[in-house]
Amino acid sequence: MSTVVTRARPRRLQGRPPRTLIVAGAVTAIVSLIPLVYLVVRVSDAGAQRIIDVLIRPRTLETVVTSVSLVLVVVTACLAIGIPVAWLLARTALPMRGLWIVLVALPLAMPSYVAAYAWIAQFPAMSGFWAAAFILTLVSSPYVVLPVTASFRGSDPALEEVARSLGRGPFRAFATTTLPQAWPAAAGGALLVALYTLSDFGAVALLRVDAFTRVIYASYRASFDRVSAAVLALVLVGLAALLVLAERRVRGRTRRWRVATGTQRTAAPVELSPPARIAAILGLTILTVLALGIPLLSLILRMVQGSRSELDLTELLAAAATSLGVSLAGAFLAVLLALPVGILAARYRTRSVRTIETVSYTGHALPAVVVGLSLVFLTLNVVPFVYQTVFVLAFAYAVLFLPKAIGATRSATAAVSPVLEQTARTLGRSPLRAWSETTLRLTLPGIAAGGLLVLLTAMKELPATLMLRPTGLDTLATELWSRTEIAAYGAAAPYAIALVCIAAIPAWLLGRTMTRTPEAVDEAEDL
Repeated sequence: MSTVVTRARPRRLQGRPPRTLIVAGAVTAIVSLIPLVYLVVRVSDAGAQRIIDVLIRPRTLETVVTSVSLVLVVVTACLAIGIPVAWLLARTALPMRGLWIVLVALPLAMPSYVAAYAWIAQFPAMSGFWAAAFILTLVSSPYVVLPVTASFRGSDPALEEVARSLGRGPFRAFATTTLPQAWPAAAGGALLVALYTLSDFGAVALLRVDAFTRVIYASYRASFDRVSAAVLALVLVGLAALLVLAERRVRGRTRRWRVATGTQRTAAPVELSPPARIAAILGLTILTVLALGIPLLSLILRMVQGSRSELDLTELLAAAATSLGVSLAGAFLAVLLALPVGILAARYRTRSVRTIETVSYTGHALPAVVVGLSLVFLTLNVVPFVYQTVFVLAFAYAVLFLPKAIGATRSATAAVSPVLEQTARTLGRSPLRAWSETTLRLTLPGIAAGGLLVLLTAMKELPATLMLRPTGLDTLATELWSRTEIAAYGAAAPYAIALVCIAAIPAWLLGRTMTRTPEAVDEAEDL
């Protein structure tokens, strides 16, 4: 039994893709580039000297150092926590393992600004770089834990057994066989953590850390210095793009495939000694208490204290309905734009398809504060009649989270044989009808899952919502933020709890799904 490194070969069609699909995919690619292109135009109008002045001033260098340092610390901490936790969940006979999987996934339901607010409410002295790194590590660790757990559960145990038979100890055998197989999943998770940290606004703003997002938002609010905001936004995009390129280079496009006859065995759970079992349970308990227990307890205590003043239930329900409505519009638009790109990427390998897919993933490297800033400039100067409308906010959500919908559509489509559509075509069906009666029916659950992920991610989005929402339109995120800014923690608690409860549903489903099968590694990297 052996393992070789080869390229993944999904089911694809030969020949040129339909012109209609290419045009639709090109429209999606253009839409994805609108914020970035306009930002470049805006900066170029400022003149070279103005750009240089912004780039070389000491505050810009300090901002770069702070942001990069924060990313490095959080990514390192998440890998140090995530890989051992993933091994415990995937390879050991841990008591109540299913419950622990759900618990380590639930921090995905905790927006960084909610976690920061909850900790500050209990410990008002918390602030600064290390406090932000601590909070971001707690909320980001599932991005590493979940895909690595799926990888460990799907890896071939025979390789480790062969290494043991050659005289290697348990740790060395694991490190030289199983761990390298999990590296693509770990690298993908680390990229998500890095992008999340680089684009985070709520936690760094509440904890008063001058990272890029906070500095850009402050420059935007100060109308006399919006050129600085645009220049810094482009620097932030450049850093995010470098992260994406670095992750692709490190991980490469290779996958380890098992080449052998028969069915791959599942690795036998490792029986931990009593001291090791106690240490593992204690470690997972501490992680759960820090990531979930203390923030939830803080929210409940603040809500109880805030109950002395009457809660406006109508206002809370209106904010929840607004969050759901605007996010639903953004998710629908994202799925609509993602369909042609996902189908092209799953079925064809032409240069034009690769270009469209790459450009459409621009949102993967666009922090929300950058998209918000660029759309403010665009609407004010080009289409002022749509400035601060629901459409612009939904459009921002679609651009930001379009890669999630594309990844889900591509994965679902690649899993369906194109022979079904070809057979329908031979029976006289038109291309659209053949697709809708075969592939669409089979891929609809995956496409819907991508749309749901966009919906629930959009509900937690803060900086673009603050910049683009119509006057008087409040979401759960903005209501929470407005109360937190004035230290009204008790009044903010109901909105935080409502947001966490809504987001907990997909986080629970994600934890259950992404650790169930080996194929979940691909889903984790796509989403």
